[in-house]
Amino acid sequence: MPSRLRKFIGMVILVTFVIVYAFIAMVIGDMTLQNAHMAVKLLYFAIAGIAWTVPAGALIWWMERPATISRKQAED
Repeated sequence: MPSRLRKFIGMVILVTFVIVYAFIAMVIGDMTLQNAHMAVKLLYFAIAGIAWTVPAGALIWWMERPATISRKQAED
């Protein structure tokens, strides 16, 4: 897959993922922690705010991989 196409696909997936993840984390936090202590809310949102970086980092790693050379290109 060409590098430019991989980066474009990754960018679309990353933006979509961050928006959906933020919405889901917000809804879960709001629905389950309404009566929780402020420290519990802070801890949840701190963890939820950092957790998205793991899958995003994996996606960025995939986007930045060098393009593979096809057999035909290698023979030339």
